[in-house]
Amino acid sequence: MRIWRTEVAPEHVEAYQRFAQERSLPMFQEQPGCLGVLFTHVRDGRRAVVSFWQDIADVQRLDSSPTYRDTSNALITAGYLIGDQTVDVLTVEGGGVWRPFDQTSGLA
Repeated sequence: MRIWRTEVAPEHVEAYQRFAQERSLPMFQEQPGCLGVLFTHVRDGRRAVVSFWQDIADVQRLDSSPTYRDTSNALITAGYLIGDQTVDVLTVEGGGVWRPFDQTSGLA
């Protein structure tokens, strides 16, 4: 599991959310070994993108993916983000997802 954390400028929240759905989501969908991705609102302007991967080698390949680099650069140059970004890669030891996420209600 890879968790990328950032902060979005208040005036760019809607644009960031559109970018996530229209550009980031398709980019993640085409990455080899990517099992899924969630775009989250942590609190205030803080956001996190949680992605799930088949194995660590797939996560490591992400940084060299041309589509990932293009998407990342476009997000940075758009000026939506403020502050620093962080990335954590964690080994999933258990658990699961039982139902698909309903984007309309925000509930599973």
